[in-house]
Amino acid sequence: MAVKERVGVVVSNKMDKTAVVAVENRSPHPKYRKIVVKTKKFKAHDPENQCREGDRVRIRETRPLSQTKRWEIKEILTAH
Repeated sequence: MAVKERVGVVVSNKMDKTAVVAVENRSPHPKYRKIVVKTKKFKAHDPENQCREGDRVRIRETRPLSQTKRWEIKEILTAH
């Protein structure tokens, strides 16, 4: 089975070794065809605390690291 990957923006880095990443999903409304933006937040493991708020990052799914943390930061695409 393939490993899931998402691209999102870091919205919080206040926790130790954890960053909150917001991932946008843009899809047309089934009836009205207007583009609807849905945002979901993921807690991602950041072992070196190198992410800053506003960074665009790629995250990948991993084993459960804590009660709510199931993702890890794979790479920083653009630093803010």
